[in-house]
Amino acid sequence: MNLLIILVEVSLVIFIFLLLNWLLGKSIKLLNKVAIFRTEERTVRTLRRNITGILLLACLLVCILIVGVNGFLIYRGENLQQYTLMWIDRIPSGFWQKLSLGIAQSVGTLIAVALVLKFVDYGLKILNIRAKNLEKNTADDESIDAFFRDLNQRISTGMWLWAAISCTQFLSFPAVVGQYLYILLRIYLIIAVGLLILKAVEAIVDSLDALSIRYSSPDNLLRFYDRLRHLIPFLKRCLEFVIYVCMATLVVQQVQLIANIANLGPRIIKIIGIIFISRVLFEVVYLFVEEILFKERNLTDAQRSRRLTLVPLFRSFLQYSIYFTATVSILYTLDIDPTPILAGAGILGIAVGFGAQTLINDIVCGFFILFENYYLVGDYIQAGKSEDKVVEGIVEAIELRTTRIRHPNGQLQIIRNGDIGSITNYSKQYIYAVVEVGVPFDANLADVYKLIEEVGQQLKANDSDVLEATQVDGVESIGESNLLLRTLTKVKPGKHLQIQRVLRKIFTDILIREGITIPTSAEG
Repeated sequence: MNLLIILVEVSLVIFIFLLLNWLLGKSIKLLNKVAIFRTEERTVRTLRRNITGILLLACLLVCILIVGVNGFLIYRGENLQQYTLMWIDRIPSGFWQKLSLGIAQSVGTLIAVALVLKFVDYGLKILNIRAKNLEKNTADDESIDAFFRDLNQRISTGMWLWAAISCTQFLSFPAVVGQYLYILLRIYLIIAVGLLILKAVEAIVDSLDALSIRYSSPDNLLRFYDRLRHLIPFLKRCLEFVIYVCMATLVVQQVQLIANIANLGPRIIKIIGIIFISRVLFEVVYLFVEEILFKERNLTDAQRSRRLTLVPLFRSFLQYSIYFTATVSILYTLDIDPTPILAGAGILGIAVGFGAQTLINDIVCGFFILFENYYLVGDYIQAGKSEDKVVEGIVEAIELRTTRIRHPNGQLQIIRNGDIGSITNYSKQYIYAVVEVGVPFDANLADVYKLIEEVGQQLKANDSDVLEATQVDGVESIGESNLLLRTLTKVKPGKHLQIQRVLRKIFTDILIREGITIPTSAEG
C-alpha cells in the first residue's frame, strides 16, 4: 500500500510536468510563426531545450523529495495511508465538492471547445474555397490558403488558452494565476490578430497586384503599373513593420513596468510612413517626368540624346531633395529641432568647400558641358588632357562630377569632368569612315576607283547609316611594294567604326574576286 501511495504522488508530479511541457511546446510553435523569431529558429530551439531541461530537473528533484520524505516516514514507523488520510481529513469537506464540480466543469469546457473547433475548421474550409472562387485567379490561392490556415491555428490556440483560464477559475486557483493568464491571453490575441492582419494584407496586396496586371492597358492609368511594380516588396515590408510595431506597442501596454515605452510606437509608425511616402513620391515624380519628356514620338536623335542626358541629373536632384525633406521630417517626428544641425552642416560645408576645389571644379565643368552642349548621352567621343589619359567610347551618363564612357571593348570608363580636357565628338551631324586600301603598283587605278565607287553606291542603297557613297580621296602613300589608297564614306554620327569594318571586308572580297593581289604590307 505504501508503494502504491508513493507511486500515485510521483505520477501526479509527472503529469504536471507533462502538462507544463505541452504548454511550452504550444508557446514555442506560436513563436515560430512570428517572422522575427523565424530567423532565430536555432535560438528558439535551444531555449526550449533549456527550459525543458530545467522542468525535467525540477520534476526529478520533486520526485526524489517525495520518495525521500515518504521513506523517512516509513523509517519512523508511520503508516503512510493513515498519514495521507490525516492530511486529507484536514481539508474542508466543501473543498472536494468544489473540486469535483470544477473538474466536471473543466472537462465539459474542454469537450465543448473541441467540438466548437471542429465546426470552426469546417466553416473555414468552406470560406477558403469561396474566397478562391471569388476571383478566378489561381495566382492568389497560396496566400489565401496561408491566411485561412493561420486563422484556424490562431482560433484554436486562443480557445484552448481561454479554456485553460476558465479551468483555473473552475478549480479555484489563486486569483493572481487568473490575472497573469488573462494578460497572457491578451498578449496572445494581440500577436495572433496582428499576424492574421499581416497575412490578410499580404493576400490583399497579391490579389490587387494580379488584378492590376490583368486589367492594365495602354488606355488607362494602370499602364504605369508595370514600371512601379518593383515597389510592391517595399510596400509589403513597410506594412509588415507597421503591424509589428503596433503589436509591440499593444503588448508593452499590457505590462505595467514598461508601459511608458509604448509612446514610441506612434512615432516609429510615422517614420515608416515618411520613408514609404518619400520613396513612392520619388518614383512617381520621376516616372511623370520621363512620361512628359518622352511622350512625343517624333523626337530627333539630338532631342532624345539631350533628354536622356537631363533625366539622370534630374533624378539625382530629385532624390537628394526628397530624402533631405524626409530626414528633416523624421527629426521633427523625434522632437529634434533640425535648425542647429542644418546651421552646423552649413558652416561645415563652407569649411570643406575651401578645401574641395577639385570637387567644385568638377561640378562647374559638368555644368559647362551640359550648357554648351559639348556632348550628350549616346555620343561617341574621345577626351582627355594628355595622351596617357585619353578615354574613348559611347557616353552612358553625364553626372555633376563625372562622365561615364563605355569603351568599344566593353569596359566602363569613369572620368572626372575636370579632367575631360580636349574633346573629340564623333556624333555631331556626320562623320567620315576612313578606310585605306593597299593595291599593287601594276594595278589599274581607274578600274580600282570604279570598283570602290560601285561598292560605295551599293552600300549607300542598302545601309541607312551611310549618308553619301564612298569616294576615293586619292593615293595616300607609296610603299615599297604597294600603293595606299584613302577612301572616305560619309556616315551618320558614331557609325564610322561599324561602317569601316563592313567596307574593309567588302573591299577585300571584291579585290580578290577581280584578281587584284592585296599586298601583305598594306595598312588599314
